[in-house]
Amino acid sequence: MPRNLSAWIDLTIHLLIMLVLIGVLSYYNRYIAAIAGVVWLSLASFARERCADRSKRFDRYCRNVVQNIKEMVNYAVEELPQAVLIVTEDGRIQWTNSRVAQYVGSQPEMDTDIKDIWPGIIITPIWGQEGEYVFAHEDKYYQVRYRPVKMAPHQPQLMSLYVQDVTTHETLRSTYQQSRTVLVYIQIDNYDEVMQGQSEAERTALLLAVNQALDKWMKNLGGFMRRVSDDLYLVVLDREGLDLAISERFDVLDKVRQLQSSNRLPVTLSMGVAVADSQSMAELGAQAQAGLDLALGRGGDQVAVDIGGKTQFFGGRTKAVEKHTRVKARVVAHAIREIMEGADEVFIMGHHNEDFDCFGAAMGMAKMARQLEKPVHIVLSEMNEGIDKFADLLQGKEEYEGIFVRADDLTMMTALNPVLIVVDTHIPHLVADSSLLERIPQVVVIDHHRRSEHFIKNPLLVYIEPAASSTSELVTELLMYFSDDLMLSRLDATALYSGIVVDTKNFAVQTGVRTFDAAAYLRRSGADPVMVRHLFRSDYDTTVALARTKARSELYEGGLIVSCIPEELNNIQVIAAQAADSLLRIENVRMSIVVFRLPNNTVGISARSTGDMNVQVIMEAFGGGGHQNVAGAQVKDGDVEDIKAKVIEISKNYIEENDQDESNTSAGR
Repeated sequence: MPRNLSAWIDLTIHLLIMLVLIGVLSYYNRYIAAIAGVVWLSLASFARERCADRSKRFDRYCRNVVQNIKEMVNYAVEELPQAVLIVTEDGRIQWTNSRVAQYVGSQPEMDTDIKDIWPGIIITPIWGQEGEYVFAHEDKYYQVRYRPVKMAPHQPQLMSLYVQDVTTHETLRSTYQQSRTVLVYIQIDNYDEVMQGQSEAERTALLLAVNQALDKWMKNLGGFMRRVSDDLYLVVLDREGLDLAISERFDVLDKVRQLQSSNRLPVTLSMGVAVADSQSMAELGAQAQAGLDLALGRGGDQVAVDIGGKTQFFGGRTKAVEKHTRVKARVVAHAIREIMEGADEVFIMGHHNEDFDCFGAAMGMAKMARQLEKPVHIVLSEMNEGIDKFADLLQGKEEYEGIFVRADDLTMMTALNPVLIVVDTHIPHLVADSSLLERIPQVVVIDHHRRSEHFIKNPLLVYIEPAASSTSELVTELLMYFSDDLMLSRLDATALYSGIVVDTKNFAVQTGVRTFDAAAYLRRSGADPVMVRHLFRSDYDTTVALARTKARSELYEGGLIVSCIPEELNNIQVIAAQAADSLLRIENVRMSIVVFRLPNNTVGISARSTGDMNVQVIMEAFGGGGHQNVAGAQVKDGDVEDIKAKVIEISKNYIEENDQDESNTSAGR
């Protein structure tokens, strides 16, 4: 191969220089110059011939290289381990290499639809992009790398697909995933209540039945179980066993629930499940314990499964069991007293758009701070039309002067050791002012809603009782033990009483013995039912809107009734809640849901249940939460009709699944 493609140009320059030198030489000696001229002509002729020969050989070399490269490229494309396909946007094959025939059995014809070969392959969602994915076909897995083919603007666009059989790798990966360790904490969440009043023989027989049910379930899953204490079990199994339990939707909860003690209370279980990924065993155990705490905080009788940082819930159909004693309330009351005594200022806030339960609980906590003569402020959100009437009653009362503030009023906080008490919610983005959670490190949470996976970070004290009717009930019990000389004012007692009345629908739902004890304590303290009735009176426009909402309702099979409010109205959340409560009183209705429009392109959902359906589970699908009987959600950037259709679909599936599980359980599955 010639190393210098410009050899003739270089030689021409040299020959021209030599010719100039010969011309100079002829000035001195013509004979010698003539001889030099003959030699120059010989050299020029020889150089011309050699350059022409090199050019011919270089052309021949280039043709050979190009021909060989083309053959090598064609050979490489045909012998690639991947099947290469060029397809159009509608999936029509334009070209393939020979490897495709080895994958599918025969070479596909031009313009064949690729989905006729591999139904699981994806074209439209990835068109014009670069990337890769894996799809399954029959008993094999294929990896697809895709990228667009550069074409002229006026020509139809094409995409190249590089398909490779990765069955061995995917099988190995699946085997690895299915063998990952799963740690489970199982607790009998109502152990004390179930065992109360039973003889030793009855206790032993009941625990034996529970152990047999769990042991049979664990053998089916291929796991290992050990009893840690009277009411706590530790289970180790693999991911394959967990997937089987999930597919059966943890039916062991239903089987154990059939076991009843002599006091007719069913046994319920709560589980915290964590799947090993990259964490240590200590971290895995902490995740399982956190899952158990979450399941218990949501009322028990359910499973919290943590997979890859995402929590799934199963069960949760049974009402939370009311505790017979107030030991925990007394302990929490003393702890709150110590926290307040150590603080130099107390701030209290509830959820956004406060209701009477939230407001009453805040008033009760403020009374505790005032009893200790601590500066106290109740932080209100910008939307709180529901409590306007009560706020008007407090106007001009000296003891409540300056107690209510807005979030904007707290830009310059001077307290060195403040404490923040959050009531009637535990979800960070639902509080009246989320910035206070970051500005005040000491946070106390008091709530009666079932615990959500979204929780205020690092609270100093948590008091959540899903069995309680309302947060006002919890705060009332705390007031009983807070101080022997604490005396509630008439307005404080009425605020707490109104909160209980609202959340129990005038003592009709979610009430227990402790609910009436709290109500009796408030009545003795001066709570005025007449004032409460005045607070709950609605105006004419609200009454008309409520009637229209009920008229729009639609009844579905299974006891579901749904209505909607497509237009924006004043006090619309109150109207939706009242409509949901009213619709629930219709015969054969087990679940009522009202979908309504809120400002800022937001759709609200208010859900109610008679008790045998857990509306909290349905609302969690929309990012909300609440109680088993009372729940709600707000969806940003949604359409009322679209959300309504989705609510109906999810609710129908839940009712069908719930009824099917109950029928299987009653059949002794």
